[in-house]
Amino acid sequence: MSLATLAQAGILQPIPAHARYLSCQLRVGADPRTVLRRLVSQADGQTTVVALGASLVRELGVQIPGLKTFTGVEGARIKLPATPTDLLLWLRGTDRGELLIRSRHLETLLAPAFDVTEITDAFNHDNGRDLTGYEDGTENPQGDDALAAALLPESAGPGLAGSSFVAVQRWQHHMSRFEAMSRHQQDDTIGRARESNEELDDAPASAHVKRTAQESFEPEAFVLRRSMPWAEGNEGGLVFTAFGHSFDAFEAQLRRMSGAEDGITDALFSFTEPQTGAYFWCPPVLDGTLDLRALGL
Repeated sequence: MSLATLAQAGILQPIPAHARYLSCQLRVGADPRTVLRRLVSQADGQTTVVALGASLVRELGVQIPGLKTFTGVEGARIKLPATPTDLLLWLRGTDRGELLIRSRHLETLLAPAFDVTEITDAFNHDNGRDLTGYEDGTENPQGDDALAAALLPESAGPGLAGSSFVAVQRWQHHMSRFEAMSRHQQDDTIGRARESNEELDDAPASAHVKRTAQESFEPEAFVLRRSMPWAEGNEGGLVFTAFGHSFDAFEAQLRRMSGAEDGITDALFSFTEPQTGAYFWCPPVLDGTLDLRALGL
């Protein structure tokens, strides 16, 4: 069985036209087991990707090696909020109304044990561009490299092979700050020319591309990005989503972005900042349904 068939398909597939993120908190004293078993029949891993936080896994009395709670970055020169939650559902689709109906159905299913504490609607903008107009995820690994970066290998064993760790941050863009920059300043902030998407050789050390060049780390820090823009009213930003076989690559990038590595902060922070930050584990699938064996379910 190939590794790809063990993964929740939505992790590996292209960004959908629309998405909805449901953050869910286990109620004090509630037993999540029955609800999670019911969720298996409703979440196919393709249109609904399921991710569990470390606190929920602990409540089940088990451990997933490598799963932990996001607590920020020691030595960071900027604020990196840590907002752990128990369960994250990433709803994917082509119709925003259908996502609303589906999320209401899931909220009812979860109600015996979980409260939906936050909902973020997201979308595919201009064929995969950020709201700033720059292409997102240019350096994403492809093919077998994507599988190696995003998924636990077959050697992890039944119930773990094909699963994935995911780091999620919702960033809010201060668009007025970005719009006040000249095109040259904008390009230097990102490290690419917006129209051509070509990397700028003479970009400053603070340029985002230079801060996060995945091959420049030791060891190399490749993640599979599946980020999507979000908007509410006139506010907006990016739901940054990075899948990995561990959190190591994401943490290496964030240390450098935040200035903890060398004192240089990523130029992105001149106009955008994270509002949330959390880690999760995405279980694998077996015969087309979520495989919760590692959780004792």
